[in-house]
Amino acid sequence: MKAKEFFRKFLDKRLWLNLLGMAVVLLLLFLGLRYGLDRYTLHGEEIAVPDVRGKGFGSAKALVEAAGLRIAVNDTGYNKRMPADCILLQNPAGGARVKLGRVVCVTVNSESTPTLTIPDIIDNCSRREAEAKLKAMGFRVLDAVPVDGEKDWVYGIKASGRHVYKGDRVPIDVTLRLEVGSGAYDDSTMAIDYVDPDFEYEEGSIDEFEVVTAPPAEGDGSPAPEGGDGQTDTEVIE
Repeated sequence: MKAKEFFRKFLDKRLWLNLLGMAVVLLLLFLGLRYGLDRYTLHGEEIAVPDVRGKGFGSAKALVEAAGLRIAVNDTGYNKRMPADCILLQNPAGGARVKLGRVVCVTVNSESTPTLTIPDIIDNCSRREAEAKLKAMGFRVLDAVPVDGEKDWVYGIKASGRHVYKGDRVPIDVTLRLEVGSGAYDDSTMAIDYVDPDFEYEEGSIDEFEVVTAPPAEGDGSPAPEGGDGQTDTEVIE
């Protein structure tokens, strides 16, 4: 291609119009992405989360939605000092600044005391293992009661003064107390095994003993045995 022909095409209006159109399109795309994302993510627009703890769920929902937020129940709990269906916890906390439309997750107080099942720990694990399992489930465990048995071995569980066993359902607000071996043993409570003799007695199988009467001592006034002279022979050992 000759230089003259190249400059003629380079200075063609249609080429520059196409380049200008492409630049305008790129500029519009840039501006659209910038302001469109800011609008979509509500950049710089934050509102305070209302504090709804202790309020009934209906009142809490009205407050949250009036602020331009949403509410959702993600868990239930139990507090006997609080009325049923009230808000125990919330996330984000009251006063936090969030974007419009954010979901506020709440924990609602249960109407009844939740119950938990006693696990298989009696005569099956040590005191440390039993306390760890019960506390992980949500139980409160008091100081253990020492009983006779292997040291630190669990022999029983008491809830409010009565024994409970594997599979029993116990209210979560009831405290538990473990019965743990002290390492001492009470000999009076140990069982005694009686062993039968190796032989069996049968009537007449044992000869009767002959009773022999010794002669009376000399001078005691007793009569001499019949056929005797009443004297006792004395053997002299040299």
